[in-house]
Amino acid sequence: QVQLIESGGGLVQAGDSLRLSCAASGRPVSTYNMGWFRQAPGKEREFVGIFRWNGITYYADSVRGRFTISRDIAKNTVTLQMNSLQLEDTAVYYCAAGDIRSGNYYSQTGYEFWGQGTQVTVSS
Repeated sequence: QVQLIESGGGLVQAGDSLRLSCAASGRPVSTYNMGWFRQAPGKEREFVGIFRWNGITYYADSVRGRFTISRDIAKNTVTLQMNSLQLEDTAVYYCAAGDIRSGNYYSQTGYEFWGQGTQVTVSS
């Protein structure tokens, strides 16, 4: 099965940009729906966005227009470009891989393989 490792998190100021990477091994990312989720302190894990196996993307309302997910097949990675970061974006960010036949790709229930998470902290 596929293994996922997130990287690129850190401490930034409000208004800054940050780029997260999800490196996959074992299976091509192009054979999965690739989702990004985040979990802020005291909150439940929430959907951020998805890069579907067929290239279609979708984003949560809270990040649409600021965040962009892309896929690099040659590097077998999926990235999350985050612009205009806000204090409310502070969270642990996770990438996940789900079966392309899943009908729940807007929910964490549609993903079976998860990375370890990377911390993003936005300060004022």
